[in-house]
Amino acid sequence: MTLYLTNSLGGEKQPFVPRNPREVRMYVCGPTVYDYAHIGNARPAVVFDVLVRVLERHFGRVIYARNLTDVDDKINAAAAAGVPIAAITERFTAAYHADMAALGVRPPGIEPKVTDHIPQIIDLIRRLLAAGHAYEAEGHVLYHVPSFADYGMLSRRKRDEMIAGARVEVAPFKRDPADFVLWKPSDDSQPGWDSPWGRGRPGWHIECSAMIEHHLGNPIDIHGGGIDLQFPHHENEIAQGTRARFWIHNGFVTVEGRKMSKSLGNVLLLRDLLGQAPGEAVRLALLSAHYRQPLGWTAQTLPQAVRTLSRLYVAIGDGPGDLRLCRDSPLLARFRAALDDDLNTPAALAELFVLATTARSVDPELRPRYVAALVEAGAELGLLQRTERDWQAELAACGAADADEARIMAMRDERAAARARRDFATADRIRDDLLALGVPVEDRPLAGQGA
Repeated sequence: MTLYLTNSLGGEKQPFVPRNPREVRMYVCGPTVYDYAHIGNARPAVVFDVLVRVLERHFGRVIYARNLTDVDDKINAAAAAGVPIAAITERFTAAYHADMAALGVRPPGIEPKVTDHIPQIIDLIRRLLAAGHAYEAEGHVLYHVPSFADYGMLSRRKRDEMIAGARVEVAPFKRDPADFVLWKPSDDSQPGWDSPWGRGRPGWHIECSAMIEHHLGNPIDIHGGGIDLQFPHHENEIAQGTRARFWIHNGFVTVEGRKMSKSLGNVLLLRDLLGQAPGEAVRLALLSAHYRQPLGWTAQTLPQAVRTLSRLYVAIGDGPGDLRLCRDSPLLARFRAALDDDLNTPAALAELFVLATTARSVDPELRPRYVAALVEAGAELGLLQRTERDWQAELAACGAADADEARIMAMRDERAAARARRDFATADRIRDDLLALGVPVEDRPLAGQGA
């Protein structure tokens, strides 16, 4: 089967084939570690984690790098006077790692930090100067945008729109309003490193270009990140020399129809959401919309994800047993076709429900094959890797909203499936369990039976 992905460079869905047919090289822009991660930070981490799993199925080896920006003016602002920035970055790096683990996001194979790559950054700036793409001015080194004729090729914006979108500071020493900083001076209160242009620190855009070149080479197969990075960050990376065959971007997360903003007080921190429901529910919610589309988060998003997972876990029960039952199974064909079609996770989740529904209603001798396929499919999404009992225990431990309702709905689904296959012993047992919970049970006649 062929994997299709939408390439932001041109905006079309294209078949994906890496330069090396047995290896994919992918870089994704990671967080600036100055605060706790919010739901918007989590979306690219989850989306590209799924993409890595799909790429591994197709090509085997994936060299995946996701950076940490650990020197930035936001970090400087978060650090108290006299406190080294490492005190901030180490604390929030640890918090980010813990949150990602709770979401089932596997660590990247390479996680470069900016502060570990200052020599590589300085070397790249030197080469840009030598090539006539950059210039020195008042202790700064700036990239001269007009020197790169294809600037704007990724975002496809007109020059005036690009300048406004970049919200650039039109400093008097800039040759062009669109020029951006590669290196800037540091005073005694700011972090800094010695360079040919004096003590200073790197600009934001140069960091990723230098780390990509150092760890993955140039060109790479995939460069990813949130849609907010397409311009100016990724546009500037291209100008600096970064080359990727595919540029892939995920959409924004909105909260109750509005963009997240501290001024609006609607920023949803992952650590708060993880106190309301298991990380698996947050992960499923992040996959409920197609990655390229906006994801609208509401008060019902997380409870609905909990209910969805509870119904799927009822089908899994005590687990799949022998997963070899589903290896290369045709039962997975429609699920994998959905993911291979530009990571269509909504369609893939719908196929999980088809497998779960069939597992509940099929002949008991065939049920293990459907359960194994359900668990195998779930693994590619980073979901459904425990038993129903373990899932219910985690719900109880975190006091997940609507956990009881989710359990009751799942029990009703299971009982209806048991009755449909004439397994009345199971149906009666579940009826008794529901009555013990104070849930009334009313049955309609089955097809072929009288009233």
